[in-house]
Amino acid sequence: EPTSSAWEAEVLPLNYTRLREAFWLARRPRPGFYCHASRGVTIAGRHDRPALLGSDPRDGQSESEDAVIDQSPPPPGPAAPVRDLATRIRRRVVIVVAAIMSIELVVMLFERQWFSAFLVATIMAVILAPVVLRERLPVKVPAEMQLVALLFSFAALFLGEVRAYYDRFWWWDLVLHASSGLLLGILGFLLVYVLNESRNIDLHMRPRFVALFAFVFAVAVGALWEIFEFTMDRTFGMRMQKPMLGDPSGLTDTMWDLILDTLGALLISLMGWWYMRRGSRSFMEDWIQKFIAHNPRLFKS
Repeated sequence: EPTSSAWEAEVLPLNYTRLREAFWLARRPRPGFYCHASRGVTIAGRHDRPALLGSDPRDGQSESEDAVIDQSPPPPGPAAPVRDLATRIRRRVVIVVAAIMSIELVVMLFERQWFSAFLVATIMAVILAPVVLRERLPVKVPAEMQLVALLFSFAALFLGEVRAYYDRFWWWDLVLHASSGLLLGILGFLLVYVLNESRNIDLHMRPRFVALFAFVFAVAVGALWEIFEFTMDRTFGMRMQKPMLGDPSGLTDTMWDLILDTLGALLISLMGWWYMRRGSRSFMEDWIQKFIAHNPRLFKS
């Protein structure tokens, strides 16, 4: 029968090793959460098991190091989902916009303005459907992009057409076209990411080419919109190309729209090129990264 000193020399180190292994298994970090810098290896945002998991106490670590490790707090568990600021703002803006258009619709129905009421109802459906049905859409759009698109559509369709802001304020159409150039430029940058998808979302393109693509894309869409306005005016007798600066034909309005589209696209393209050249982050990259995170299936793994 082994003596007490022999039992302590053979059994105690084995039990201590098993206890220590159980301790590190319990503290094993979950994928997607940060662990202690000295305990794990970070690979593409995920963490493998700690380096000393199941190691022998006689692996060169001093007793003082073991004491410090044992006293370190465990990594925090997954936090409850919290709505970011953009999501909260979008929710409030949707409520305000829906309330304004609903009141306008009730007033027009009461006054028996059937065509105007139908127009308002159609605009409500166009503006609010992507927000209300966002969970069922094949592409998930971040809250920031939804908010900007919602405000632009509300200003262009409801305020511009229904409330006649295009006629009441001569600068309303100019501001919207300049804004559309900015938004289409951002969309152009996003398309570059989608069309050149790779595992690490690496474009393999020079910044100036990406900026050129965004600029050309925004100007091209603006030109197509002007063709659409001309077609609607000629075919259905509408008045989308409005008289401007004494020109009743609408040609001056069209040219200024194209000029402002070009200036807006040029501004956002130069901003994107500048940020990419410097290697710093911008709001465009943040939006694009959120779009990628919401739609991982669109990008190759």
